[in-house]
Amino acid sequence: MLPLVAGLVVFIGVHSVRIVADGWRSAAIARLGEGAWKGLYSLASAVGLALIVWGYGMTRADGVFLWAPPLWTRHVTTLLTIPAFILIAAAYVPRNHIKAALGHPMLLGVKTWALAHLLSNGRLGDVVLFGAFLAWAVADFASARRRDRAAGTRYPAGTLAGDAGTLAAGLAAWAAFAVYLHAWLIGVRPFG
Repeated sequence: MLPLVAGLVVFIGVHSVRIVADGWRSAAIARLGEGAWKGLYSLASAVGLALIVWGYGMTRADGVFLWAPPLWTRHVTTLLTIPAFILIAAAYVPRNHIKAALGHPMLLGVKTWALAHLLSNGRLGDVVLFGAFLAWAVADFASARRRDRAAGTRYPAGTLAGDAGTLAAGLAAWAAFAVYLHAWLIGVRPFG
């Protein structure tokens, strides 16, 4: 469990700098330069992610069960991950109505993904992993919306082409992950 917690502290900590120390972040970028900042940020994120993967694998092998979720929650999780993938795609596909309306769809996608997985997983390692991501995404979304309001940020208007691209990218990524990658990377078949 220690590597999982350490990885979450590093990964989520790096991704929370803007929430808790936005002024320090701006000063560090000015001092180091944007390229160096992004390099250090990426390196710390990669280390945190590696620790999360390693630590989560350890918790799966030595699982402590808190509850046994009903079988139907697996189906709910599978369904909820569809909008999660679409929301994450909306963060990257230009000029879509989802980003125009929500501003930070990736964070909403992470919240949906984490909540979906909390519903269908009752091990302590699952609660720690998905609960940490859910709590972080809630805090980061609130912080990002406050920054947007303070700065008067407006996102570009969406187009039908942007919406179609978002749906296509999100559904394709969901299908690839659900059908192939989840079993290969995680060891669990969503449809198995």
